[in-house]
Amino acid sequence: MNPRSSSLQLEDFFDLSADLLCVVGFDGAILRVNSAWKGALGFAAAPPPQPSPHPPTVEGWGGGWGQGAGKPLSAFIHPDDWASVSERLARVADCRRPAVFECRCQTRDGHWRWLEWNVASVPGQKTFFASARDITEHKRAEDRIREQAALLDKAQDAIVVRDLEHRVLYWNKGAERVFGWPADEALGQNAFELLSRTQGAACLEALRSVVETGEWSGELVHATRSGGEAIVASRWTLVRDPEGRPKSILALSTDITEKKKLESQFLRAQRLESIGTLASGVAHDLNNILAPIIMSVSLLRESLSDPDDQRLVETLQLCAQRGADMVTQILAFTRGREGGRAVINPATLVSEWAIIARETFPRSIQIETELGREIWDLHADATQLHQLLMNLCVNARDAMPDGGTLTICLRNVSLDEKHRPLHPDARPGRYVLLTVRDTGVGIAPERLDEIWESCLSAQAPGARSGLGLPSVLSIVRGHGGFAHVESSLGQGSCFEIYLPASSAPEPEPDPEPAVPAPQGRGETILVVDDERAIQELTSAIFAKHGYRVVTAGDGTEALALFAQQKDTIDLVVTDMLMPCLDGPATIRGLHRLKPGLPVIVTSGLAENEALSSELGRTTFLLKPFTTEKLLRAVSESLRAP
Repeated sequence: MNPRSSSLQLEDFFDLSADLLCVVGFDGAILRVNSAWKGALGFAAAPPPQPSPHPPTVEGWGGGWGQGAGKPLSAFIHPDDWASVSERLARVADCRRPAVFECRCQTRDGHWRWLEWNVASVPGQKTFFASARDITEHKRAEDRIREQAALLDKAQDAIVVRDLEHRVLYWNKGAERVFGWPADEALGQNAFELLSRTQGAACLEALRSVVETGEWSGELVHATRSGGEAIVASRWTLVRDPEGRPKSILALSTDITEKKKLESQFLRAQRLESIGTLASGVAHDLNNILAPIIMSVSLLRESLSDPDDQRLVETLQLCAQRGADMVTQILAFTRGREGGRAVINPATLVSEWAIIARETFPRSIQIETELGREIWDLHADATQLHQLLMNLCVNARDAMPDGGTLTICLRNVSLDEKHRPLHPDARPGRYVLLTVRDTGVGIAPERLDEIWESCLSAQAPGARSGLGLPSVLSIVRGHGGFAHVESSLGQGSCFEIYLPASSAPEPEPDPEPAVPAPQGRGETILVVDDERAIQELTSAIFAKHGYRVVTAGDGTEALALFAQQKDTIDLVVTDMLMPCLDGPATIRGLHRLKPGLPVIVTSGLAENEALSSELGRTTFLLKPFTTEKLLRAVSESLRAP
């Protein structure tokens, strides 16, 4: 080929290339640039050299420099990038291996453009041949994507993109916070296997809906890296490619786990309030049932002389009174009231309960007690402690469906400041430690905190025990104590209850001398009650103790009778809750007919005492009451000024 023609073709290729081409000496001086430099950086190339009879060389291209040629390469490179560029050029000169890198270059008008360089050394020459492409717009697009990604990472929501084969394509910082897996572990994983292990059916339904309609929203339960679960409000959108074909699924998920817990607590509080309302009505009915039983005890005691019969009557009275105390305790728990407290010995309580448990629990469960010597007394509500012990033992029973051993222990412990790290709720002092230990199914570690705040028990997963363990914690805290539980699956559970010991023993009260029940002097009493049994038994008691009795089944009947006999009726005993006309309305009507008339108000609900005190001359009696209390209240009301 003609050397001149070859040289011209090489010149044409050099100047017509869309890439920025240049020849640079090892000393950093630019020897030659092509025409593309003018479009990219604003520097013109040199005119083509004159034809030469000799074959062109790199040095031969350097005759007649353009505006870019002749200057050092460093004059165009950003100062912050030059150290890296010079290091790469030195490596190319030493190793003779091409290098690719990016740097910022200055245009003629002072702006900076990003160029991607491909540099190689010329064999046998101390020069570099370099080509570059303007990638400024590409870098700007990358920056925009990076900024958008940073904004997505700032979002609190979990943003996950998956392809149609469920591989995770994008995983933002919000997803890391909600689900626990870092992005480098989540990317490429199967989203169903990673997140939807526990709710695969719901996620498949969401996928079907998003493919058919293009979007879906709802609540899902996803697995977390720690082995727990996160409840999310999720919105899925189908992403399509430029041709309209489905390409991927974008899922935005808001963590609502805490919100759901708060909702659950709110609903639980509402249920407790409903239980309290229901318990009030049940307590009223139960007290109406227990009242005639308790009142009849004194009548039976007077009519029976055989010692065995007297013991039966005593047992009847104890059982009926225990039932009345339990009703009071239910109301105290549901309404947040405290019962009466006294100094009691917990060893006696545990011994009594162990007898009950042995008689009522399945024979496959062995009941054992370990009571320390001289257990300290407690200043506590005996009924609440009965409930606490009963709930713990029933919980242990339910955890041993195939039988096992239930052990109840009592011992004295003294705690000081060094125990606080082990028991943060403890205060230094003396405690009675009640331990209830079983050999049942145990509790998973992640559920140990939940059992005190939900309706879950130590039974098999999914089983429920009502308010058993939450009520235990409520009673313990109400007595100034604290609780601790240790358990593992298949190894049983151990509940430790620390209750503050009484500071000093309470002296035994002197036995009250037996005082005969007050007798009437022929006074007339109007008994108003819609319960026939209470009405008849009360009339029998009054008649036996020297009173005349008139009865009425409701307030309307009572007012009619009183209007006819108001001059002869000395006192009224009325129930609070009655059909047609209730107690308060009846009392107001009676006082209009006869101001100052003494009235005894009876009710199974303690909160009615405050209402009765606003009704004038009244005395309140909480059902069920004994005959002695009733007669004493009648005597005091009649004798009061």
